[in-house]
Amino acid sequence: MTPVWVEGIVSRNPNHKRGLYLGTVPERAAVKHGAALLTLDHDLDVLPEAGRRLTVAEVAAFAADLANRLAAAGVRAGAHVVVHKRANFDAWLLATATARLGAIPVMLSPALPAPTVAALLRRLRGPHRPHLLVDGPKLAELAGLPLDELTSSVIGVAGTGRGVPSLARLAGSPPVPPEFRGLDEPAMITHTSGTTGVPKLVVHTPRTMRARLRPQLALLALTRRRETVAVSVPFVHSRLFAAMALVLRKGMPAVLMAHHDPESAAKTFLRNRPGLVEALPNSFLAWEGLAADPREPLASVKYFSSTFDALHPRTVRRLLDASRRRAPRFFQIYGQSEVGPAAGRPYFRRDTRGMDGRCVGFPLPGSARIRVVPRNGRKVSAANPGFIEVRWDGIARTYHGEQDRYDENVHDGWWRTGDVGYRTRAGCLHMLDRETDTIPGVGSSLEIEDTVLDRLEELVELVVVQGPDAEPVPVLCTRGDEPLVPARWRAATADYPQLGAPVHLPLAELPRTATLKTRRVELSRLLHDRL
Repeated sequence: MTPVWVEGIVSRNPNHKRGLYLGTVPERAAVKHGAALLTLDHDLDVLPEAGRRLTVAEVAAFAADLANRLAAAGVRAGAHVVVHKRANFDAWLLATATARLGAIPVMLSPALPAPTVAALLRRLRGPHRPHLLVDGPKLAELAGLPLDELTSSVIGVAGTGRGVPSLARLAGSPPVPPEFRGLDEPAMITHTSGTTGVPKLVVHTPRTMRARLRPQLALLALTRRRETVAVSVPFVHSRLFAAMALVLRKGMPAVLMAHHDPESAAKTFLRNRPGLVEALPNSFLAWEGLAADPREPLASVKYFSSTFDALHPRTVRRLLDASRRRAPRFFQIYGQSEVGPAAGRPYFRRDTRGMDGRCVGFPLPGSARIRVVPRNGRKVSAANPGFIEVRWDGIARTYHGEQDRYDENVHDGWWRTGDVGYRTRAGCLHMLDRETDTIPGVGSSLEIEDTVLDRLEELVELVVVQGPDAEPVPVLCTRGDEPLVPARWRAATADYPQLGAPVHLPLAELPRTATLKTRRVELSRLLHDRL
């Protein structure tokens, strides 16, 4: 579809009302909620003078200003613009500015190593090479790459030194109006976690991104008053863009967190007293100790939410117990980068005592249909889990440069998530494992992890992976890296005689993805080398 230039922020093309156009999200929000406040726990690299308390009107002006600077740097509609810098709110601002020009932001995690960045830059090469937005530290990490061959241009965000065009020097560039592209054209690219290798580039469109807001708007409708929202998810993840679209649309005060360690999080919560907190499962796991903090940093939280992996029951229980609000609840949402939110359920305090951590909930209002199909021709059950598949208009359009890999996941129009599980008679979806992580003789590694973590307070993480002889090996991390009493381990795992001898690792040594998932395949390889 031919791009449509418009004056102002609203397209006259009726199709554009059916999509989420990232480039105009802050401007549209500023019309009704310009005074709403966004608070940061960090400074912006690209706009160091902006401070840490921004109104929505200021954010809209910053995004437009940065779009003008990018246009002056040579970015045009349809171009790929890779954002690769240290983790902070700059990433969202730069992506929004890119999208405002009708260009396609490509969000690469700062945790990716240089060889992986190079592989993804090569994958983006088409008629034109991508632009690269980068800061000084990341540019130093990429020093060994042939960036002249891999990119159309390198544009400095901050601290890149001489020889790199800087956005700071382009302040005051002529204004450029926003551009709306087709409803089903690429609008943003994020990447998968890469737990089994080089990540895949996931292509989102205005249509797919808007579809994903429907179930989340239904959940927000359950909040009876305008709560302050604290968001602690990667700034390059598609979930952050959905969360920001919702927060800005509703005019909710928001706190954007770049620092996730427990003490930093506690200080942020105490200063801002959020009523809703969204974070990664492993961030919540790390924050369990805040429940016993005498300052009560979680006392104000009415709603906890996680849209990535299922939470350990112990974590959900401790967080809800830490709230001093009446009837707090934890929203657990099941989904993935390619699919968005697909299923979910709320947990109240009364639910957590007998909580089954593998129960990830029911299809959400306005969201995907879900089915579980046999893997081996036999009826799907808890003992014989099947492939989890979903179908709806929120599924990402393709994997950029890897259409064949995308097509491998589509079966009669249904998207195969890569997870295995079953549904109960009531329709509740139980996710037992990733297909690639299943271990012979183990019903569900995740279920074992849930149970043993509940029994051993001293554990801060437990991961069961396949060992050198295909046996299930538990890798455990303890609070303060203290040794675990062998008798306590034996008692806690008596129900699981198939487990091999435990391997104790410091938490910092677990191989992790950008969303703090354990790289189970890599951890299994490490065990092969170590055992």
